[in-house]
Amino acid sequence: MPFEPTFSTFFMMAGFMLAAYSCVANDVIQTLGTFLSSNEKKPVWLIWLFVSVVLTATLVFGWLANNGDLSFQRLEKIPLPETFYWYHILPPVALLVLTRLGMPVSTTFLLLMVFSSSTVIEKMVFKSVCGYIIAFVSAIVLYTVIARKIEKHFINSKDRNSPGWTIMQWCSTAFLWSTWIMHDVANIFVYLPRKFDAWGLAGIIVIFVSMLGLICFARGGAIQKIVKNKTNTTDIRSASIIDLVYAFVLLFFKEVNTFPMSTTWVFVGILAGREIALYNRLKHASSKKIWSSIGKDFFKVFTGLAVSIFVVYVISFFK
Repeated sequence: MPFEPTFSTFFMMAGFMLAAYSCVANDVIQTLGTFLSSNEKKPVWLIWLFVSVVLTATLVFGWLANNGDLSFQRLEKIPLPETFYWYHILPPVALLVLTRLGMPVSTTFLLLMVFSSSTVIEKMVFKSVCGYIIAFVSAIVLYTVIARKIEKHFINSKDRNSPGWTIMQWCSTAFLWSTWIMHDVANIFVYLPRKFDAWGLAGIIVIFVSMLGLICFARGGAIQKIVKNKTNTTDIRSASIIDLVYAFVLLFFKEVNTFPMSTTWVFVGILAGREIALYNRLKHASSKKIWSSIGKDFFKVFTGLAVSIFVVYVISFFK
């Protein structure tokens, strides 16, 4: 789509800018949440530089490997609209509001449903449900095994900042951040042409790095509370394990097929399975507190799905 100063171009760019900020800001708890929580004493500029380098490397790799396609082929079944209208910016606006309220919602559903056919939506939902189940079961199995010998040691130990574990956490965060970008960057690029030249790539990177700066200086914002409320997530050792489990589950689904999926559902599934396993093995908190935390996260996720469906309905009415 050539650039022209039209209303369609304005709504396209507005949708992209809003989607870029709101998507990363909402999903920051999944990818950088444990990292930000356990590195609160590190300089903000260092965190910003780190995540920006990983982002840039991942986007450049995707651009080279996919012949200019920055969505990592996730938008093959979702065509670019010929004309953008004002209602196309409703999804990222709704996402921005929900993010300010601290609600982790599926950015995939909210941002892609509007542009997708019913068949693609069904496959996205099915893949996301499978992702939640596999993440939930994997976390329960893993943490049932390691809870007493490893996680209990982490909780009781004061040696949390050893150089080895610091390196491990930064590596696991880079792995997870890169894997998440391969999945969810399609939620943002749905507003843009599917191919970019070198200048387009450079402009995209500048925009993303600038927005990451805002998010890093806000230390994740209100939505960061979702991670901080979970057991021992400020410990870099526990955070590293969470990130690795999450990254491997995402990598698995990346190879299954190119249909988009809700990474939020996968993340919530991991946290829920982890909390249940730790409670069953350690009895470190009251059952009421554990189930209340899991229930609230589950409610917020389905609230996001309901909002997505409502936004799609509203837009279909105007269409």
